[in-house]
Amino acid sequence: MIWQNVDSFLAMGGYGAYVWGSLLVTGAALLLELVLLSRRKRAALLAAAQISRRRQA
Repeated sequence: MIWQNVDSFLAMGGYGAYVWGSLLVTGAALLLELVLLSRRKRAALLAAAQISRRRQA
């Protein structure tokens, strides 16, 4: 499909809301996944450090 201007590109032949909405939801899901992964990593490292301290004491 060849777009004549930016408006027709964003409209995506009438499906722009679905296309851009799905990209937005996908981007938000990926960002949320990264945040949750970093929190789980931090929690796991803290738990490992606590276990290590308990073994040394």
